[in-house]
Amino acid sequence: MKILDRYILFRFLKAYFFIVLILCAVLIVIDLAEKIENFNRPQLTAWRVLTEYYLNFIPHYTNLLSPIIIFITAVFVTAQLAGRTEIVAMLSSGMSFQRILYPYFVGSVVIGILIFILHGYVVPNANKIRHNFEDNFVRDKFHFAQQNFHFQIAPNVFAYLRNYDNIAKAGFNFTLEKIDGLELKMKLEATRMFWDEKKKKWTLESYRIHTFDGRNETLKHGDKMDTLLKISPKDFESKHLYHERLTLTELDDYIAQLRQRGSDGIEIFLIEKYERYAYPFAIVILTIIGVVVSAKKTRGGTGLQIAFGFVLAFIYIFLIVMMRSFAQQGGIPPQFSAWIPNLIFCVVGFVMYKRMPK
Repeated sequence: MKILDRYILFRFLKAYFFIVLILCAVLIVIDLAEKIENFNRPQLTAWRVLTEYYLNFIPHYTNLLSPIIIFITAVFVTAQLAGRTEIVAMLSSGMSFQRILYPYFVGSVVIGILIFILHGYVVPNANKIRHNFEDNFVRDKFHFAQQNFHFQIAPNVFAYLRNYDNIAKAGFNFTLEKIDGLELKMKLEATRMFWDEKKKKWTLESYRIHTFDGRNETLKHGDKMDTLLKISPKDFESKHLYHERLTLTELDDYIAQLRQRGSDGIEIFLIEKYERYAYPFAIVILTIIGVVVSAKKTRGGTGLQIAFGFVLAFIYIFLIVMMRSFAQQGGIPPQFSAWIPNLIFCVVGFVMYKRMPK
């Protein structure tokens, strides 16, 4: 890279991280003012609030606000260069506009890779700690209220529970059926099931096992029995923003598990997966559009250009939210919902670039 490239790249990256720190500081102050009463507990110290909550708060919002931050950064840096006629000097020296975009492209790729790592692995692990803190000290205690529900736990294996107490980790009127084609091969019934923390197994009480071989039936019963089931107490815990707590590997495993069980609500996890791959490309696209928007010196100064940058960035966020809503309702495939905002802004950026005087 030449001196000029390093000059632009340094200003771009410095402005990006500075804006990240400023916005995170503002959000922390607002969040602290909102939750200060929740933090006023004997078991909570300032150190615990800082390490368990706010240190895991920063990666989440850095990732969430990156499309806005990267766009505003590109507009801010480029508008300053244009305001001091530095871009005019570059173009007058024979440098093409595509060449001016090069350090921005490098910077956006670096940030895009960072965002992919954050979004795929760092943020989900941070969210596990942050959401656990909120579940214990901010939100009301979760109670599993669903009754008379059926679910699939393995191929051809179906379960039923009348109700479940997630505090006691116990379920009532449990039934497990194994079906081969149209034939019922085995049916297990228990009046109660509870989780044994020491054994890490479910214990069934007052159980009956019906085994079918054609027209022959074998019955076995007893008071207690330990059993291994492909379910755990975590399956009955709060699923509030659960997709945010899964790394890419965990997300793939959980999607496969939901598909095996034939569960509903798989769309939100598919959307999350595809958005994590689309996000880094959005960083590059929005950077280039931000440069194109602000490369021309205007009489109104940089304020109007930055304001226009905010408008475009919020339009992008609005498109993401709208496409996500359509995908959750089954209107469009999840993989399309993640990429449609990028494709739209690619077209917008190309048209703006072609119409820009060079």
